[in-house]
Order: sequence, then structure tokens, then C-alpha cells
Amino acid sequence: MFTGIVKHIGSIYKIEPKGTNIEFTILSDLSNELQIDESVSHQGICLTVTQCNNQFYKVTAVQETILKTTIKQWQIGDQINLERSLKLIDLMGGHMVQGHIDSTFICDHIVELEGSWIFRFQYSRKDAGLLIPQGSISINGVSLTISKLTEEFFEVSIIPYTFYHTTFQYLKVGNQVNIEFDILGKYFIRNFELYNQNFNKFR
Repeated sequence: MFTGIVKHIGSIYKIEPKGTNIEFTILSDLSNELQIDESVSHQGICLTVTQCNNQFYKVTAVQETILKTTIKQWQIGDQINLERSLKLIDLMGGHMVQGHIDSTFICDHIVELEGSWIFRFQYSRKDAGLLIPQGSISINGVSLTISKLTEEFFEVSIIPYTFYHTTFQYLKVGNQVNIEFDILGKYFIRNFELYNQNFNKFR
């Protein structure tokens, strides 16, 4: 479990295909704090540390993760958001983030204001029920609040601290991002679907 509060940025140092999997070597100042088998969020994707030393650590992405996320687009030298898993004594600064990506969206508009940035993303109608104004959403592992919502797109506002301490500073129009919806919304939608199925079954 994560909070979506990114405190580290890592760099992809090496990419090695391993059968249907891909092994990534990550360069980060976080590496000397990690342990083997620890879960770390990478651009919002929960991956397990398989090797680590003072400078580098390794993680492996399986086929399902490769197909569902932007990980297949990663290249050597890319910067990625990193977050260690939540401890019970940690402050819950963002919202409950699992590191399980639901979808990928494309950034189609960026506006730089005096002291902040607005990023806009298109979404499909099937995801409309999981988006609410002022609701929480995880974008590339960053916990954010939806500042504007229409039938075709939503926007998030980024303050300077978040911009310069995450990979939002590198995000361009046309880039794809990893999306994780609020887990509470997903439970609500699932229960609503089951209720309707049972209701229609006994009508």
C-alpha cells in the first residue's frame, strides 16, 4: 500500500528482457535503504525488489504488467517516480494507493500558470463512474485531486513542489501515463454491479 506522496526519483540504468518478463536496473539514492522482497511504486506500478546495493536495485515486470502499463515504453535514462510502501506509523499524506494500474491515459493539454500547472487527460466513457470532481486519483504514482471534470476530460492542478519533485516536470503533451482510480470508488462500482445483477436475476 502507498500514499501517492513521491519522495524519490530514479533513473532507468539497464533493461533486460527475460523471456516474457523485463528486468529493470534502477539507479536511485533510495537503493541503499531497500531490502530484497520489498515493494516499491515505480510510476505508480508496484514492483518487488529482487537485488539491491548502495547505488542500484533490480525489479522484474511480468507480462501482465507490461501489457497494462506504460512500462513497455520505458527507456534507459528515463526518470521515474519512486515511493516505498506505507508503514503503519507513516503519515497518510495522499490517499490509499495500491500500485495496481487500472488504465493508461494520454496527456492532451498542459497550461503553465503563474506558480502552478494544469494537466489535462482524456478518458473513456467506461471509466466515467470512477471519476468525481475533487476526487482522488493516482497519476504515475502521484496522489492528486481532480480539479475539473467534463464528459470528455479531467484536469489536475500541480503546485511547484510536486512539479519539481516528481516526473511531472518531464511530462509532455501526447505522453501516456499510468492511472490508478480511488479504491473506494472501485469497491462502490463493483458492489453496485453485483446488486443490479442479483436484482435482475430475481425480478
